[in-house]
Amino acid sequence: MNGQVATQSDKGGKLVLYAALSANLGIAVAKFVAAGISGSSAMLTEGVHSVVDSLNQILLLYGQKSSRKPADEVHPFGYGRELYFWSFVVAILIFAVGAGLSIYEGILHMLDPVAIENPLINYVVLGVSFVLEGGSWLLAVREFAKTKGDQGWWEAVRRSKDPPSFMVMFEDSAAMFGLVVAGVGVTLAILTGNPAWDGAASIVIGLALAVVAALLARESKGLLIGERADPRLSAAIRAAFDGRPEVTAVGEVMTLHAAPDRVFVAASVDFEDHVLAGDVERLIAETEARLREAWPIIGSIYIKPRAGAKPGNRSGASGTPDRPARG
Repeated sequence: MNGQVATQSDKGGKLVLYAALSANLGIAVAKFVAAGISGSSAMLTEGVHSVVDSLNQILLLYGQKSSRKPADEVHPFGYGRELYFWSFVVAILIFAVGAGLSIYEGILHMLDPVAIENPLINYVVLGVSFVLEGGSWLLAVREFAKTKGDQGWWEAVRRSKDPPSFMVMFEDSAAMFGLVVAGVGVTLAILTGNPAWDGAASIVIGLALAVVAALLARESKGLLIGERADPRLSAAIRAAFDGRPEVTAVGEVMTLHAAPDRVFVAASVDFEDHVLAGDVERLIAETEARLREAWPIIGSIYIKPRAGAKPGNRSGASGTPDRPARG
């Protein structure tokens, strides 16, 4: 996998999003019907949660489509980072709408408890929802596992440049946790005769969503601001130039993800004073071609030739290293 960043394929990414969207739309309708019949606050909260998740999948699909628009005069590096913008919006929606409304509804229900009627329908809907969410979660986990390689799960999330690949996995995990909490809340409300437990379950669900939203916002923010590519790419660029006899030093090497599958590269290279301009151009072209072949993820390469470096400074000490990844 030399030079290939572990990102989800378009086909796999769309499949995960469409599967999650279909499941959430169906689940949302069932939850609202159950909440209307039984009066359960936790079920109403879960219905809102599913609506928010559905909207999130729509926004991520839109972000994927928009990010593939070709470069133009206004955006010479393309629209790839638009996906990162919509991923950040999704994280904010989970926090503001999902978590905020869940906690608000839970507090209201605890202050003015309403007895749960016809609890059986709640259990039926929760069970069916858990199966559907579980299927969507398994698909998301399987697709993400294809991209993570030998990395640990959390490390793979931190290093991923493709937010939808892990966002659906996090959303579905939070959804299944919420379903379990809702079931516990309904059960305690029935067994104790105290409907306040149902409201407490809504608050717990809201807090869980807030934690997930904060994690997703952190990851999306780092990508939106701009993150370096795989450090192995920087090392490969240095090695490609540093091994040439015409080169005296490789200075600063900078990489930036312009999209999950596209990287911008800039580097300064010091050449021997006697090397002619035409030879410099030829060397750069040859090295660039080899780098693109080994690293298809490279979108644009800008090499700044320099002269006058002292012999022996071939380690690139005159440059500054790439900025560290988020965290």
